[in-house]
Amino acid sequence: MKKIYIPATLCLLVLFGCKKDYFNVSNNPITYGQSYIDITLSTDKSIYKPGEPVKFNFKELVSGAKVRYSYLGKVIKEDNLIATTWTWNPPADDYRGYMVEIFTTENGAEKVVDNIAVDVSSDWAKFPRYGFLSDYGKIQDVHLKRNIELLNRYHINGLQFYDWLYDHHRPLAGTVENPATSWPDIFGRTNYFSTVKGYIDEAKTRNMKTMFYNLCYGALNSATADGVKEEWYIFNDKNHQEKDYHPLSGRSNIYLVNAGNTDWQQYINGRNKDVYDAFGFDGYHIDQLGYRGDRYDYNGNLIDMPTSYSSFINAMKAAQPDKYLLFNAVGGYAQDKIAPAPVDFLYTEVWGGREGDNESMSYADLINVMNDNLSKSNYQKNIVLAAYMDYNVNSSGYVNKPGILLADAAIFAWGGAHLELGEHYLINEYFPKNNLQMRADLGKALISYYDFSVAYQNLLRDGGDFQPANVSFANSAIVSESWPAAKGKVATIGKKVNGKDIVHLINFTNATTMVWRDNKATQAEPELISTPTINVRVSGTPSKVWFASPDVDGGVAKILDFTQTGNKVTLTLPSLKYWDMVVIEY
Repeated sequence: MKKIYIPATLCLLVLFGCKKDYFNVSNNPITYGQSYIDITLSTDKSIYKPGEPVKFNFKELVSGAKVRYSYLGKVIKEDNLIATTWTWNPPADDYRGYMVEIFTTENGAEKVVDNIAVDVSSDWAKFPRYGFLSDYGKIQDVHLKRNIELLNRYHINGLQFYDWLYDHHRPLAGTVENPATSWPDIFGRTNYFSTVKGYIDEAKTRNMKTMFYNLCYGALNSATADGVKEEWYIFNDKNHQEKDYHPLSGRSNIYLVNAGNTDWQQYINGRNKDVYDAFGFDGYHIDQLGYRGDRYDYNGNLIDMPTSYSSFINAMKAAQPDKYLLFNAVGGYAQDKIAPAPVDFLYTEVWGGREGDNESMSYADLINVMNDNLSKSNYQKNIVLAAYMDYNVNSSGYVNKPGILLADAAIFAWGGAHLELGEHYLINEYFPKNNLQMRADLGKALISYYDFSVAYQNLLRDGGDFQPANVSFANSAIVSESWPAAKGKVATIGKKVNGKDIVHLINFTNATTMVWRDNKATQAEPELISTPTINVRVSGTPSKVWFASPDVDGGVAKILDFTQTGNKVTLTLPSLKYWDMVVIEY
C-alpha cells in the first residue's frame, strides 16, 4: 500500500549502506564502513533444482579443515577441504534444506569455522524468501552485482521490483521494440532501463525470480489519452460523478479502476505483455490499497472488491499461465478471496504497532495475523509478511538489532518469512525510504538467521502441527511460558513434524516492549543465558535430541545428552540468546 510521501533526494544505494565509507579502500589494509558485510563463504545460487550442482567459494583455506553436509541434524557426507572452491551434488530429493559446515578438530573437539545452507527446491514458491529492489538510478555494474551477491548470501530467491514502472496504467515507457532508456517514476525519480534490466539479468544468474510491482487498478491523469475508458473507473457515488483516487504529491494522483472489469483486465494484460517482452520478468506482484468503503462502478452497482481481486488474479493467470502471481492482502483484507486464487504464495502487509494505529499490537498479535492469513489457504501455501520495523524513527541512523532479531525469530519459528532485505533494510511501505541503515553485526546475524531458515525449512515451513510446549528451567529465576510471548519470560512454541517434537525458545526476559514493530527502535538486547538446563515433556522415549540456534555457530546442529524421568527429559542447552530450537526424535 503506497504512502503519501514526498521522498527527499535519495543517495544511490549499495546494499545496506549509502554512506561514503561503503567501499573505502584508501586505507592499508582495506577497511570498510559500519554497514559493510564481509562474505566469507558463499554458493553460486540462492536455490537449486534437484540434480543441479552446488558451487561453493570459501574466502580463505584453513589448514586441516573438513566440510560436512547434513540434513536435519543427520550427516550425509564429510570431505577434507583442500581448495577454496568446490562442487557438491546434493541428494536428488526435492524441497529439502541442507546445512554445510566447515570445521576443524583441535584436541579432540570440533570447532565450526564457517557454515552455509543450501535449498534444493524445484519451485521457489514452496519456501519463498522474498527481497526487494527500489532504486533504479545510474549504478555502477560492480555495485549492482554486489547488491545481488549479498541478497544471494541470504538465499533470497525472489525479488519485488518496487516502483520500477512508468505509469501504473502504462508501466512500460516506450515500446517493446524501442523501450525508453529512462523515465520518471510516480514521484519523479529517474529510472533507467539498463539498471532494471541489469538487476533482472544478474538475479537470474542466481536462480532468483523477478517480480514487477504494480497496482491491480491504478491509472494516472494521462490514462484517457492512453486508452483507459471512463466506464472502467471506480466511483465514490452511484452517479459516476466522483472518481475514487489515492492522493499523491508526485506526477499524478492514482485514480482507481474496477479490477473486476473485463475490459480493464484485457487492457492491462496487454500492457503487462509488453513488460514481460521488454524486460523478461518472471511474474507480477499485484498491490491494492486496502479497504476503501462502499465504492461503485460506472452503472451505480456496488463493487464487491474482494471478488474483483479474485477475478483479476484469474484473468492475469489465464493471460500468462507460466508467470508467477502474488497479491498483497493489505492488513489481511480480501485474503479469503485472494488465497484460493492462483497466487503462488501468500503476501500480507501487516499494519498496527504504529502511533495512532493499534499501538500495542504485540508479537502474539503479529503471529495471529499470519496464522489467520495462512488459514485462508487451508495451510497449503506459505506466507511472506511485509512487516516494517522501526517505523516511527525518521532521523538518520541504524535499525535496532534486538527488535529485528526477535521479530524474525517469532516469524520464522511460526513458519513465515519476512520481507526486509533489499538495497537497504526495509522500514516503510514506501520502499526507497532509507534513513536507517543496517550495521554489519546485524547483517552477519541475519545471514545466520536465513541460513537457519533454509537448513531447517522442512521443520519450520513444511507442514506439521503446532502444540503447546511444556518446558521449565532448572534455574527458577528463568520463567518460561508457552506462547503467546510475555515480557520478562522465555516464550516456548511446540510443534509435531513427521513424528519429531520441536521446541522453540525465544528470549523475551529482557524485553522493554512487546510491540513487534519496535517502532521507536528501543527494544533491548536479551541477556545471554549460558548453559541453561531445561526440562521438556516428551511423548515417548527419545532416540536422539539435538539443538540448533542461529545464535550459536551459525545454526549448526549439535547432539545433546539427556536423561529421561517419566514423561520428561532433562538436558542442557549450549546457551540461549534470542532463539533456540530443540528437536526430539523417537
